[in-house]
Amino acid sequence: MRTLETLSGGEWTRTGEWIDVHDPADVRTPLARVPALSAKDVTRAYDHAERGFAAWKRTSPFERARVFTEAARLIRERVEEIAADVTAENGKTLAEATGETLKAADFLEYYAGLARQGYGTLLHDVRPHHRTHTQREPIGVILVISPWNDPLITPARKLAPLLATGNAAVFKPATETPLSGLHFARALHDAGLPAGVLNVVTGRTAEIEEALLDDPRIAGITFTGSNAVGNRIRRRLADRNVRFQGELGGKNASVVLRDAALPAAAKAVVAASFGQAGQRCTATSRVIVERPVYDEFVALLVAEVAALTVGPGSDPATTLCPLSSPKQRDSVLADLGRAVEQGATVLTGGRADTERPHGCYVQPTVLAGVTPEMAVWREEVFGPVLAVRAVDDFDAAVDAVNDSAFGLAAAVFTRDLTAAYRFADEAECGQVAVNTTTTGWDVHLPFGGFHDSGTGYKEQGEEVLRFSTRVKTVAVHFGA
Repeated sequence: MRTLETLSGGEWTRTGEWIDVHDPADVRTPLARVPALSAKDVTRAYDHAERGFAAWKRTSPFERARVFTEAARLIRERVEEIAADVTAENGKTLAEATGETLKAADFLEYYAGLARQGYGTLLHDVRPHHRTHTQREPIGVILVISPWNDPLITPARKLAPLLATGNAAVFKPATETPLSGLHFARALHDAGLPAGVLNVVTGRTAEIEEALLDDPRIAGITFTGSNAVGNRIRRRLADRNVRFQGELGGKNASVVLRDAALPAAAKAVVAASFGQAGQRCTATSRVIVERPVYDEFVALLVAEVAALTVGPGSDPATTLCPLSSPKQRDSVLADLGRAVEQGATVLTGGRADTERPHGCYVQPTVLAGVTPEMAVWREEVFGPVLAVRAVDDFDAAVDAVNDSAFGLAAAVFTRDLTAAYRFADEAECGQVAVNTTTTGWDVHLPFGGFHDSGTGYKEQGEEVLRFSTRVKTVAVHFGA
């Protein structure tokens, strides 16, 4: 079993306590262990970040860009090693892990380019002989809390823009999947990131939560995870001047209209629903089908699902990987049991994979007979489970999409341009797709949801600057 160190103050360190990391394809033997930091270790990480920020905010943007470009090169050079660890600790297929690794490098390269640009606007001033402009500045030390489902790309999405704009970070990777985040930190460290700018806290959340969230030097927190945890963080910050960027739950819907290309729609929905075993925040978990094509589409859908190959992510033949932990597997199975008790019909799947008892496998599942009142239609399952309903027309489909506490992503499949644009206007979601998947939003595209799916600060693209920078207005009098 490998023993890894964590990055704090520019040094790779370890403690006397450890956290074992397991492969969800077979949880019997740990594959690695990482330090279990204490509350005092967390406070030291903030000490380092405070000092790192003081130097990094004054570092030339061109030097920041150089570090990022070199880190991206190192990640691409190490892609096989990193992807293997992403698969080993998370369970996703090697193809998915490889794509995630390369996308992490994309984030670094994109924000290396953005770091070279000036962030500001030249403004007219009513006073004679005045020139006024705005400029963006880093906000300080930011706490980054990332989830287990995308253990490399989510840290890249969060850390790249905030570091590129001159902030420092304390980064808490998910306890289940710390190896991927440590790979990202090592690439930045090896590329020459100054000491203290990035500090990685590996530890058990229950033991370090107070030290993580209550440090007075925190200027912002960016979090991806459940609504329950996100709302707890938000309440904890209620009386503090701390920015909060939350990417929370989703119950994403795909709409199939009667004029859609049904085989293509079925393939796209299955890709969006069952990639990473449904453990994507943008995964399609609801399908709303116009009644005249419901039977035909469901038959195509079930056939596509039946063609999936369940197995360990390290097997090139696998197209449906295990869930990321025994806890997540059991949660999904409990949701399925409740759905059946409430009257849903299992068209395919619906059970644990008994052929692999030591892994976290759940069969890909399609449910019919689902009503809007059922929990499986309204609550996030976060697994390989897809619920299907028929509706009478376009208006009913849009109503069904919007009848949700969430608003992250939605898709419509249609050949009608009017219907496509109406859907784009009327769907209450931050991400809307037409004739393509609800997943797969590139690094330069603003990303984030409405309602209970997120907060006012988006991720990705230039839009993330609203979170990671503050605006200063400067007026210069150049006359006599």
